[in-house]
Amino acid sequence: SAESEYEKAIDALTSYRNSLADQGQSNAQFYARADNLKDWLNEVEKRLGSLSQRLSASVGQERLNTDLAGDPNANQSTSAPSVSEVKTSWWQIDDVFYEAKGASWALLHLLKAVEIDFAGTLQKKNAQISLKQIIRELESTQETVWSPMILNGSGFGMLANHSLVMANYISRANAAIIDLNKLLIQG
Repeated sequence: SAESEYEKAIDALTSYRNSLADQGQSNAQFYARADNLKDWLNEVEKRLGSLSQRLSASVGQERLNTDLAGDPNANQSTSAPSVSEVKTSWWQIDDVFYEAKGASWALLHLLKAVEIDFAGTLQKKNAQISLKQIIRELESTQETVWSPMILNGSGFGMLANHSLVMANYISRANAAIIDLNKLLIQG
């Protein structure tokens, strides 16, 4: 069952953590290198980009079909429209908002751990300030929402659009992660 697999994973992770903490064991290692951080940040970029797009869809937008982008020889098995309207259902606006808020909260804490675990690497690349800026942007996503519900006003309308505000913070964090990745590559 899925639950038993989760239990195995938890046990394996606990064992790894205990091995890392035990100075007498050398069979578990953690390598705080720039290439490892860069690879992880690439995954974070994709996740934040996806969240930002989904949040931005709260007002609806036309999107071009980019399924075949980058491969001149690619084909689709069935035809698809070249432009489509993407808009988050009113019933899902708060789900997407709170998913983004939760993911940002988790990432915020992971990045605070990166700040400690990769301190030497970040210092060599002169990238500590870049990471602090990313953390600051993600902290902004955790502000209290004073409205009793997540509002979905139009972009420049009279009512707030909480999804667009959240998308803005996440997009800025994502842009800063892209810049941090460039710093890590350039060395």
